[in-house]
Amino acid sequence: MRLVKRFCLLVLSLTIVLVASSIVRADEVTDWNQHMLRAGTVGGTSPLVMSRVAAIIQASVFDAVNGIERKYTPVRVPPGGAAGASPRAAAVEAAYAALVVLYPAQKSTFDARLAVSLTAIASDPHETSAGMASGIAWGQTVANDILSWRATDGFTPAPPPFLGGTAVGEWRPTPPGFMPGAGPQFAYMTPWVIGAPSQFRPGGPPALTSARYAADFNETKTMGNISSSLRTADETIYSWFWAASTATYLWNQVADSLIERGDRDEDDDSGRWGERRNSLLENARVLALLDLAMADAAIACWEAKYHYVFWRPVTAIPLGDTDGNPATIADPSWLPLFATPAHPEYPSGHSTVSGAAAVVLARFFGEKRHFTMDNDLLIGVTRSFSSFSQALDEVKNARIFAGIHFRSACDDGQTTGIQVANYVLDNALLPAH
Repeated sequence: MRLVKRFCLLVLSLTIVLVASSIVRADEVTDWNQHMLRAGTVGGTSPLVMSRVAAIIQASVFDAVNGIERKYTPVRVPPGGAAGASPRAAAVEAAYAALVVLYPAQKSTFDARLAVSLTAIASDPHETSAGMASGIAWGQTVANDILSWRATDGFTPAPPPFLGGTAVGEWRPTPPGFMPGAGPQFAYMTPWVIGAPSQFRPGGPPALTSARYAADFNETKTMGNISSSLRTADETIYSWFWAASTATYLWNQVADSLIERGDRDEDDDSGRWGERRNSLLENARVLALLDLAMADAAIACWEAKYHYVFWRPVTAIPLGDTDGNPATIADPSWLPLFATPAHPEYPSGHSTVSGAAAVVLARFFGEKRHFTMDNDLLIGVTRSFSSFSQALDEVKNARIFAGIHFRSACDDGQTTGIQVANYVLDNALLPAH
């Protein structure tokens, strides 16, 4: 009754109808995906935590819509929406309910956006008040279930500090802040789809005395130096581009833009897109698979980071005379292009998560798909690509040219992300029949 009453009050707001036409995008699924991204930006959510947030939101939205249409296996919540329930209202309520719990300080903003969405749905002659009320109730139920499930996934906002060690090759807090290692709890957090955090653990960084390590060391030393004369202006720009925003934001933006273009032309395991293209459920499925794959890729990456605990270039290069490799010459005054993230080096988080994202999006939109990315923190700066593999190459170079990673960490991270994404696509949200 409380949900029905709230719905009735919201749809009576005539002024909101005027706002709705200027805000609504492709559909409610992409609208609320954008609201989620804005909430993360406003809330200052770290890239790592944002992967968990996005998976919670998009899992809730997918299970809410699928729970009414009943076409795919669920993320978590078995189908149970009432006959005649509105999938659009369910999607909106599921996203809203989860966001309010994750970002309670932004509730007034979410309330306003909820009103816009529900008013727009109510203006559709195919929607009924009873159907919307049932959809709202079901969306709330699904969000509650997903939130309850993930409340015991091992995520801890303030885990014990991780300080690494001082052995040669071992990570330790890095300048300028010398902060403890970030996100150690993600190394053992419950995955969404993969069987265990270590399932796709890469083989580890090259031995310090190897030729591969020397090549990695010298490439980053040369190209990632804050004052490098070999790094081009464009390489500097895209290094900042990929660092200034979260992978979750960047790849969800790409997904939303491709969905809105409506140009999917690929097959998936359930057959050709055909008339299903750009349906509410199919859009929810794309975004859910994207964010589940990125969340599990982040978990797999962090498990490897805290298993190998490998040092960062900002530590390794000034201490090059201690690693036992005659091809690595120390430079005590060496500094990277920008501040080093506070966690172990191997593998690269951005390469891992981006590798997963690219596999999912290539499955639905085609590998050789032209797309453009913008950045929420670098206004006016965009990057354009003719394929997903081209973007992944730039991601890897960006981390090296920024001076924060070695190439082995980027190559192996990308491979891990690809393995995770393929597993997710083969085992999650499959056709129910």
